[in-house]
Amino acid sequence: MIDQTVIETLLFLVGIIAFIGVAKFIGILDRLEEWLIGSLIAIATLLIFFAVIHRYGTGVSINVSKWATAHGYDTLAAGTMSIFKFFSGIDMSWSQELCIIMFVWMAKFGAAYGVRTGAHVGVDVALNNLTSPSKYRVIVFGMMAGALFTAIIAAFGARFVIHTFHYGTMTNDLEAPMWIVFLAIPLGSALMSYRFLQVARHFSRTGELPHADEGHVEGLEKVVPGGVLPGSATTAHGVRS
Repeated sequence: MIDQTVIETLLFLVGIIAFIGVAKFIGILDRLEEWLIGSLIAIATLLIFFAVIHRYGTGVSINVSKWATAHGYDTLAAGTMSIFKFFSGIDMSWSQELCIIMFVWMAKFGAAYGVRTGAHVGVDVALNNLTSPSKYRVIVFGMMAGALFTAIIAAFGARFVIHTFHYGTMTNDLEAPMWIVFLAIPLGSALMSYRFLQVARHFSRTGELPHADEGHVEGLEKVVPGGVLPGSATTAHGVRS
């Protein structure tokens, strides 16, 4: 049943690509990738913030309430006890597990995003000393090897997800299906494999690789003493074709 579902999903994706066009689909995929990573980072940050407030709010409020009761500060004791009851009534035991799951998804899709934008750290001392033909072949070989490796991981990850689905295992705290958690492996790896092929295609046409500028903030112009640096805020880093 799950195999038939996978086939139908792939056929559905092929139908969408054929209907809207490859270029438009790539643009939507780029935006979806960025939206997913940004949303996971924002949600995980807020969740960790509230989990910390909950943990320390519970401990501090009960300690203050005990101290106030011992010293006869009844109003303070009653107020902090109310705070303690409010925090203790909220179950945040699942927050750590959810954050770990979101960080796993962020890592897989963030790796694919890093390939597209050239954000991965690489040692290119020997590569830069090669002649142009040899350098071209080494770069293309590296891209193809990366695409093959991540495609293999995606294939094995898909098989693992299918087996997990059949076993019906659940997470400990959230009691969510484990196959949803592990789904990040085939999806993220497949996207990363596609990004390797995308960068390799762009490199074979233009001879350029994506390069991440750590000091660049998208949408902001670079101001220089003589004015705004031309073209500094109009183009996005990465490969989009």
